[in-house]
Amino acid sequence: MTDTLPAGSEPILLAFSGGLDTSFLVPWLAENYGRPIITVTVDTGGIDADAAKVLDQRARALGAKDHILVEAKKGYFEQVLKYLIIGNVKRGQMYPLCVGAERVMQAQTIAEWARKLGTKIVAHGCTAAGNDQVRFEVALRTLAPELTILAPVRDKAFKRPEQLKYLEDRKLTVPPYGAAYSVNRGLWGVTIGGKETLTSEGGIPDHAWVLSKDAFSNPQAPESHTIGFENGVPSSLDGVTLEPVSVIEKLEAIGAKFGIGRGIHLGDTIIGTKGRVAFEAPAADVLISAHRELEKLVMTGRQQRIKEMVAGPYGDLVHEGQHLDPVCRDIEALFVNSQARVTGDVKVLYRPGSAFVEGVTSPYSIMAASKGVYGEAAGEWTAADALGFSKMVGLPGMFWTRAGKR
Repeated sequence: MTDTLPAGSEPILLAFSGGLDTSFLVPWLAENYGRPIITVTVDTGGIDADAAKVLDQRARALGAKDHILVEAKKGYFEQVLKYLIIGNVKRGQMYPLCVGAERVMQAQTIAEWARKLGTKIVAHGCTAAGNDQVRFEVALRTLAPELTILAPVRDKAFKRPEQLKYLEDRKLTVPPYGAAYSVNRGLWGVTIGGKETLTSEGGIPDHAWVLSKDAFSNPQAPESHTIGFENGVPSSLDGVTLEPVSVIEKLEAIGAKFGIGRGIHLGDTIIGTKGRVAFEAPAADVLISAHRELEKLVMTGRQQRIKEMVAGPYGDLVHEGQHLDPVCRDIEALFVNSQARVTGDVKVLYRPGSAFVEGVTSPYSIMAASKGVYGEAAGEWTAADALGFSKMVGLPGMFWTRAGKR
């Protein structure tokens, strides 16, 4: 026993991604606590049947008594992603909260399974230097304060090379990226961390990209696709009605081959430091851009500005693991109400490295509701009305200038 933990046989429930940190923890927890380990993977995207099989085999080969895969993509969309799309949320004007946004959903699922299995001991593989430790533990303490939370990678400051050696010494399976890169994948994209992201100077090598590694060495011919929205929610692709999760998965496959949504985000971490992470988010990048342009067609300027004022704080709350705070429900209510007319189609042209919104259409088009043509012809007003309006709008500036001459 390396830490104080009541004697007993109840299992330790480990949040398992299959990466190096959580792979290391399966045997380490078993050896040091003498309890059975049950691994739980919450599928919030990026896990197909083959990947699910590999995760199950890896967990058991590492010594897990049992492995549980929980399908949560639809719930993740309804609880989190829907509002990130409606809010056009990007952190630092570029990063669409690829993976961190799902941590509360995963913690919520872990808490539910702890109750089902009758254990009060859960573990995660987060480090002391990252955001995920906060996200997981804030959510777990909010939802299930009775749980004992183990975080050995953080609390004992294990380094990635140490973990790799631990597994190799015991001839246990090693994740495909080893200690070189930390890769997380979900429905909203992929994040990649490596030695290159520890400083601010440069990018990651081509081989480290997960979704789009061949996008520029093997450029694709341009393609046009049409995305449909119903009340702000993605509902179709190229005229075929689909569930939102399916739209996202198909857009990821299309965008990845063009290298869409690739970037390296530098920003403020929850713990107060600056941090960098590479990301690939082809579906998120395109959906947010397409949704924003459709909103411009059907919403008033004031609606857009007020929504933008709360979208930033909402993104911060999600990023910081505070999604369970009731203020998020208040903001989401505003988001949903704002989408009453955000229905229509957005045509997007895909080219290597860019997704260009060619046009938007909607039965609620405010542009089409006017008899005027911008820059060409007056509609519901006369030339005299325009002259008077210009004079009135210019009054504050005229008064300012006049007052300064006294």
